[in-house]
Formats: sequence, C-alpha cells, structure tokens
Amino acid sequence: MITVDDWSTIRYLSRSEGLSGRRIASRLRVSRNTVARALASDGPPGYKTRPPVESAWSRVEPRVRALLAEYPEMPATVVAERVGWSGSVSWLRENVSGLRPECRKVDPADRLAHLPGEEVQCDLWTPPVDIPVGGGQAARLPVLVMVASFARFVAGVMIPSKRTGDLLAGMWLLLDRDVQAVPKRLLWDNETGIGRRGRLASGVAGWSGTLGTRIKQAKPYDPETKGIVERANEYLETSFLPGRVFVSPEDFNRQIVDWLAGHGNRRLVRSTGLRPVDAIDEDRSAMMTLPPIPPLSGDRFQVRLGRDYYVRAGANDYSVDPSVIDRLVDVQVGLDEITVTCQGRLVASHRRRWGRRLTVTDPAHVAAAARLRAEFQRPKPVPADDDLACDLAVYDAAFGVAADLAAEWRPTQEPAVA
Repeated sequence: MITVDDWSTIRYLSRSEGLSGRRIASRLRVSRNTVARALASDGPPGYKTRPPVESAWSRVEPRVRALLAEYPEMPATVVAERVGWSGSVSWLRENVSGLRPECRKVDPADRLAHLPGEEVQCDLWTPPVDIPVGGGQAARLPVLVMVASFARFVAGVMIPSKRTGDLLAGMWLLLDRDVQAVPKRLLWDNETGIGRRGRLASGVAGWSGTLGTRIKQAKPYDPETKGIVERANEYLETSFLPGRVFVSPEDFNRQIVDWLAGHGNRRLVRSTGLRPVDAIDEDRSAMMTLPPIPPLSGDRFQVRLGRDYYVRAGANDYSVDPSVIDRLVDVQVGLDEITVTCQGRLVASHRRRWGRRLTVTDPAHVAAAARLRAEFQRPKPVPADDDLACDLAVYDAAFGVAADLAAEWRPTQEPAVA
C-alpha cells in the first residue's frame, strides 16, 4: 500500500514538475498503477480500521459516570468496588481521572477590572515563624496585609491579635502611614473580627463611617474576589520571609517596612506593566482624603478598679494608680500602648506587652499603694482637750422638758462600786 509520503511526492512531481506517470514510477520505483491511483485520488491514503471491540471499561463506563455525576470526588478504589471492577486498578484509575472534569461542577471566575481609588483588599497572613514577645515567650502573630487593587501597592504590619480593636487600629495605621488616603471600599473575607454572615462586628460600622468608606465582605468559597491580596501574602512568604530572623514584633515591623519600600513595591507587576510605587499616586488621587480626626480604634472598655489596682487587657495585667480604687476607670488598648483614665485624668500608661499572663507594674503605683495602706492602718489620734461629756440639759431643751421636771426624773448618779 502506498504511504502518505509517496502519495504526496507523486502529486508534487506530477503537478509541479510536470513528469509523466511512467517517469514518476521509474523514479520512485513503484508501479504505474500505483501512480495512477495516487493521481486519481482526492485525499491521502487511509488505513483500514478494525471494528471496535467492546472492552471491560466500556461495559462499566455508564455506571461510573452515574456515580461521578452524584459524587465527583469519589476515590477510584471506591468506584471499583461499587461497579464490581475486577481488572487493573491503575487502568480504572486512569479512566476515572479522565471522566472527573466532565462530572465536576464548574465555578468560573470573572475577569475583574480595578479602577483607581476604588478598592483596597485586606487579609491576615500568619508567618510560620515564632516571634519573641517577652517574658520568655514566643508566638506566631498575624500580619495585617493591605493592597491597593489598582496600583498593587502593598502595606503590612504585625498586630497582637485578631480582635476587632487590633484590626481597626492596624487598618488605620496603614491607611494613615502608607496608603495616605481612604479608598471607596475595603474588601475583607469573613474574618470574625470584622464580621460574619453579612453582619459587621461591633464598632466596625462606626469606624468605617468616620472614614467615609465601606467595608465589603467577599462571599464564602470565592477566593478569587480578593486574589490580589492572597497573591501578596504568598509573595511576602516566599520573597520577604526566607532567611530573616526577628527578635521582637517591633523588629519584624521595621524590616517589612524597609523591604516593601526598597524592593516589594518597586517590582514590576506583569499584569499592569507598572511598578506599585509609580502607580500609587494615580490611585491616591482618586481616593478620599484622610479625616481630620482619627477614628476610634483599639479596644475600649470600662471597669471598676479592684483593691489589687490592676486591670486586665489583652491577656495581661497592668497596674493603675491605687488612688482610684473602687471607682470606674476607662481602659484604652492600642497596638503599642495601654492607657487608663478616670474622669478624664490619666491614671496609668504602659507599653503594651504581646505575651500572655504577664503582670506589668509601675513602681510609682506600688509606692502609692504602700502610702495609702499605711494611712489606712494608722489609727486616728484623739485630741487631748476633746470633752466627750455632754450636758443633758441640751436634750431637755430640745424635747421641751421643763428643767424642774427633768431634775425629778433624772437619776441620781451613784458612785461606782469598786
């Protein structure tokens, strides 16, 4: 049988070089009938195919499809058991893997267009490294990462916890220090400290209202919505973190700020063709200006100060001026400082400790407690000239009793019996 190459050559020699069938047959050493058939055909020669033979897989394929349509992730070994497969498991596994894409539900991701000033995406990234937090303790702390969607400008800060107050304080710090403007919306996932199931956590709405922005939460199981900040988290973990050592949360924050300014935000973003440090100006120009008064951030609560003159904030105890014992005090927990006031008067100020079960004491508070304790335990002296005797005539006059009648009823004082 003539091959496709010979068929192609015969037609070329005939049509392009004008050779006769005899000369073509002589050059290619094939019969003239073969040349004639090649010139008479409209297409390349085909090969005879055998009729399909029913295989073991074709017999069980309909049942496998039915199973995968209802349970797309069913393991191949379980499929083999359900359909009574007795052949090669590897062959079944190969055929099942080819059917899975046809049976899985498709979740398409739309292409998102980000306009200048429109959005900043927010997320928490927990670096897999233990950070010393004092008191001989180390912890893996969250890092708040915020990325301007249009410019791809990245900002980050390590915070003590995932509580609402710390998240709000961290967002204000990054907006004020790095972004230097307020976007139209801040995109979050369903983080508990921000809100869940469509409801914002306590204090979040007031914070966003002060800035004039809106906090939007992505739908569950839709990571592509905030894929920009997700990729930024991966970028930080693979490019910033390796080979670094941190001695404290403050050291971590210093290093990440320097790295983002010198390298992270100077990279060329392939999707935009711009460097974030160059594109952020256009983003800022379309954003709102920062408010003249900072929003309320951090945790705030009121408590009555006990006799031990300590308040608990962020899993640690902080001393307070003991002069306000038994009075209500207002506690404000910031990222770096703990302040306590009583009717507007500052009665305690401490650097916030990021460890747990620590006791932070101001020596001045201990000295004040010692003075108050000594004054309480010292008995009050009685003046020497204090006459405790009372004239009974005062009571007679108060109740309108005549002096002579009172004298009759007044008992005669008898000398005490020795």
